[in-house]
Amino acid sequence: MVFTLKSPILGFERVKEVEFNESDDLFATISDTAASGYVWTLINPYRLREYSFDLSGELQETLGITESSQVLVYNVLAFGNATEDSEINFLAPIVFNKDNQSAAQVVLDGKQYPSFGETRKLSDFVVGA
Repeated sequence: MVFTLKSPILGFERVKEVEFNESDDLFATISDTAASGYVWTLINPYRLREYSFDLSGELQETLGITESSQVLVYNVLAFGNATEDSEINFLAPIVFNKDNQSAAQVVLDGKQYPSFGETRKLSDFVVGA
């Protein structure tokens, strides 16, 4: 499914549209539809831990999110030299509205969500990672 980015992915402001592919209930990928070669591996935070945050009214409006919207939330997974060194950024989730194929990366305030940390190792959540 192709999503239009209403707010850019940090460091990749030129990417305007991504193709979303779920691998399983834990992993997904997004890739730049402009054939730049950018691909991000995403992880479903809800399969790993308690995870919730407040989405501003402005962002809800930007993404067209209502109470009945089909919304997905994923975090970017940055691969390390070894799988156990891979890191998850819980403070910058990407929110997808499947109803209108829009998405945005949200930057959360670390002071408001101190348990998220800046990044956490995948091995903190997945045995054998």
